[in-house]
Amino acid sequence: MASVRFEEVWKLYGDNPVVSGIDLEIKDGEFLVFVGPSGCGKTTTLRMLAGLERVTYGSVFIGDADVTTLSPGKRDIGMVFQSYALYPNMTVAKNMSFGPKVRREDKADIPKRIKEVSELLGIHELLNRKPGELSGGQRQRVALGRALIRQPQLFLFDEPLSNLDAALRVQMREEIIQLHERLSVTAVYVTHDQVEAMTMGDRIAVMDHGRLLQVGTPGELFENPCNLFVATFVGTPRMNTCDGAIISGPSGELAVNILGVTVPLLPLHAQQLSSMGSGAKVTVGLRSTDIRWEKEATPHSSVSLEGTVTLVEDLGSESFANVDIQDTSVKVRLPRTCTVTRDDRLKLVFGPEDLYFFDAVTGRSLIERPLSNLSKSERSAYRDPVVISTVAE
Repeated sequence: MASVRFEEVWKLYGDNPVVSGIDLEIKDGEFLVFVGPSGCGKTTTLRMLAGLERVTYGSVFIGDADVTTLSPGKRDIGMVFQSYALYPNMTVAKNMSFGPKVRREDKADIPKRIKEVSELLGIHELLNRKPGELSGGQRQRVALGRALIRQPQLFLFDEPLSNLDAALRVQMREEIIQLHERLSVTAVYVTHDQVEAMTMGDRIAVMDHGRLLQVGTPGELFENPCNLFVATFVGTPRMNTCDGAIISGPSGELAVNILGVTVPLLPLHAQQLSSMGSGAKVTVGLRSTDIRWEKEATPHSSVSLEGTVTLVEDLGSESFANVDIQDTSVKVRLPRTCTVTRDDRLKLVFGPEDLYFFDAVTGRSLIERPLSNLSKSERSAYRDPVVISTVAE
């Protein structure tokens, strides 16, 4: 096992930076996930760590060793690609043994390692088959086995599940998590699927336009996104956002106008927003899971809204509805007991504690929320999320 460290790493194609000054440390044994939209630089960052892309500026360390200029074969890594990259004319056993033979490892030891890895991944009965005789999930297990047999100090995954169907992605996701827990090897995983990132990563590194925006646990990113991009990227469905304005009440108390209603600010939020002054424009976020059907309201759900349903997505155990409120479309999660159709009027409630506040120009987060979804030990160990950059400067 080994830690990983990026020190001010840049990648330029001509004068165009595709990765801009990444500083990041990945702990020994940690499962870190790079996530972001297509073209954000996450795969390029992984390829620089693997030695498949040259670093333009900066340094990359694996353990205490500076590997910035080392070839991939000298970095002691195992990599699983988006494409399985299996030799079609070789059996599973020969695909797995090819690397050790090329590296001239002990021939007597190879069959034993193939047996151990194949039993670990449940592919022992497939050793004599060729890739063309395997399903997508079986091929992905063989690709994992080929990386495992090397017994590397670092595993790299480049969107390994994107070619699988939805059910198989969930199954393979669970198997990779269990495999990591069993082996306790440092792993770096790249995906554009934030559900994969949230369910798999010990920590998540969110990237956009080549910049590292925020690094933190799933709970930290969900509760305290550093800016509007992270807030709307992390969490399913996407966070609702709308324009708001800070106002002062008759007694000087602060409130915010959104969606045609006035919402009093919590004392903690008022304290953090007090420097903005009355009339300041803000962007307000509200997750669909925090908006409740009026009949499901909690004692803290004190703000009431009413709108017209424009779309219903029935998922069986729950539904999501798009509701037009003051010319703004708001997505809402509804319980199975709430049966609505298009053009119905729907009454909704939420609490002031459910709001997120962002700078209307830069997108920077303006408040820090309590980490209610974390365990007591996680909360006590919490530090401010690492903010490398903001959406706009």
